[in-house]
Amino acid sequence: MNTITAAITAVGAYVPDFVLSNKVLETMVDTNDEWITTRTGIKERRILKDADKGTSFLAIKAAQDLIAKANIDPLEIDMVIMATATADMPVASTGVYVATEIGATNAFAYDLQAACSSFLYGMSTAAAYVQSGRYKKVLLIGADKMSSIVDYTDRATCIIFGDGAGAVLFEPNYEGLGLQDEYLRSDGVGRDFLKISAGGSLIPTTEETVKNKQHNIVQDGKTVFKYAVTNMADASELILKRNNLTKDDVNWLVPHQANKRIIDATAGRMELEESKVLMNIERYGNTTSATLPLVLNDFEHLLKKGDNIIFAAFGGGFTWGSIYLKWAYDKK
Repeated sequence: MNTITAAITAVGAYVPDFVLSNKVLETMVDTNDEWITTRTGIKERRILKDADKGTSFLAIKAAQDLIAKANIDPLEIDMVIMATATADMPVASTGVYVATEIGATNAFAYDLQAACSSFLYGMSTAAAYVQSGRYKKVLLIGADKMSSIVDYTDRATCIIFGDGAGAVLFEPNYEGLGLQDEYLRSDGVGRDFLKISAGGSLIPTTEETVKNKQHNIVQDGKTVFKYAVTNMADASELILKRNNLTKDDVNWLVPHQANKRIIDATAGRMELEESKVLMNIERYGNTTSATLPLVLNDFEHLLKKGDNIIFAAFGGGFTWGSIYLKWAYDKK
C-alpha cells in the first residue's frame, strides 16, 4: 500500500508529584468529597507547586519520557506542535522553547490553542503534515498548568482542574493504520461561558483586572455541561455512522476527561460497554490539553495493533469533535 496514513508510534507523559485530593479541597472551599465525586468523578488532581516552573516544564518532561521510551533521536523530529491553553508567555511560543530544550533543533514548532480540544485539533494537524509526505516525525504535546489560572476560592472550577502533560509521535504508515477520519467543529456562541476575561487585547492587564480576579478561569457550569454532553456525543455517533462502525467494531473510547457524567453520556450514545471506555479522571481531574495523551499513556499496555479507537473532546469557545484512529503497534 503506497497511501500514507499518519499513525501514533510512541507516547509519553508526565504529572507532578503533589497530589491535591478532595479531602484537602474540603479545607480550602465549601465542598466535600462526596459532592465532587458524584458530580465529576474526580478524587484527586496533580499540581505543579514550583512557582518558577510553567507549562513548558511539564511538556519537556513528557517529551523526554517519550524520547527515552521509544529511543528516538530528537534531531530526527521534524516539527513540534504544542497544544496548550496555558502558554508560558502571551507572545513567545512555548512550543519553540520546548523543542529547543529537548534537543529537537532541526524541528520547527508552534503553539495550538483550542481550549480542551487543543490536543484533538493537534492530532488533525499533525496527521495532515505527515500525510503530506513532507514530514516524517511530528511530535504533538498536550500540556497545561491549570493551577496557574484557577481561583482556589471558586469551588465551581478549583475542584475540576489539574496539571499534567502527554506527548505522542506521529509517523507515516503504509498499512492503513493511524488516523482514519475526523469530525471537528466550533461555535462562537460559547465565548462567554468558559473563559478568562482579561489579559488579552480586548481587556489588557491592569491593577483593577488583577484585583477583580479577571485572570482566572470562570465557567457557567450548567451551560458548558449541556453543550459538552450534546456535542461530544453527537460527534462520536456521527464518526461511527460515517465509517460504518458498530459498537462491536470499536475497541476503545478515549474521551476528554472533563466530567465522568459527560463521558458516560458519550459512551451511552455509542452504546459502548463500560469496559471499552478509558478513564483516569479520578486521578488527574481535567488537565485540559493533556487529558487524551495521558489516557493513551496510562492504558498503552491494553492497546493492540489494529484496534479501532474513537477520540472525543469538548472545549471552551466552543470547540469539539471526534477522531477515528487505528492503533499502529503493540507495546513491547
